[in-house]
Amino acid sequence: MALSLTQEYFQIPLVTRTYTTACVLTTAAVQLQVISPFQLYFNPELIISRYQIWRLITSFFFFGSLGFGFLFNIIFLYRYCRMLEEDCFQGRTADFVFMFLFGGILITLLGLFANIFFLGQAFLTMLVYVWSKRNPLIRMNFFGLLTFQAPLLPWVLMGCSLLLGNPVTADVLGIGVGHLYYFLEDVFPNQPGGRKLLTTPDLLRVMFDPPGRRFLQEEQQEGEDVQHNEEQGS
Repeated sequence: MALSLTQEYFQIPLVTRTYTTACVLTTAAVQLQVISPFQLYFNPELIISRYQIWRLITSFFFFGSLGFGFLFNIIFLYRYCRMLEEDCFQGRTADFVFMFLFGGILITLLGLFANIFFLGQAFLTMLVYVWSKRNPLIRMNFFGLLTFQAPLLPWVLMGCSLLLGNPVTADVLGIGVGHLYYFLEDVFPNQPGGRKLLTTPDLLRVMFDPPGRRFLQEEQQEGEDVQHNEEQGS
């Protein structure tokens, strides 16, 4: 049984496994009073004046104390992060890590003006938004109450936050950053005169993508470029 659980755990894609585990362990540490949320939250003043650099990362790991809200967020995180990594970014771990860095850095910069203490909710919304835009034909069933197309999912989640009386600043921030990534990565390069502006650094490719996988990815990209040029020509 233990061996089976271990095998199942290591079958989870690398990025999803790492991020989900970090979030669960952080919440467990808070629940066991090993650390305090006050040591984790995003505070630019403490980051700059007291060099508490870890807050740039830990503010993405904490989704609240153990309870329904945490379980809801961690299930959504695991589900949509894994689907992105296994489908949209299959064999492209470096590109997925780059998306994490792009979203994390931008959310952090915008968080300076949004007065958000924990940035994980915005990051989760960004992941859900990118997945929903790349799967526009999938129909969603929300707790058996609503049926809608996938691109509406981030807005439905924001609506639920409103109905529950929760602030929606993080949702709006995540949707904005997710849309910017989607536009720069999927929309603008396919426009007349457009080009790819987001390029994964070679260092990330060396770290996360084996040479054989990179070769297959380059061949796939060349095929997509040829198909796109033929469609433009016709």
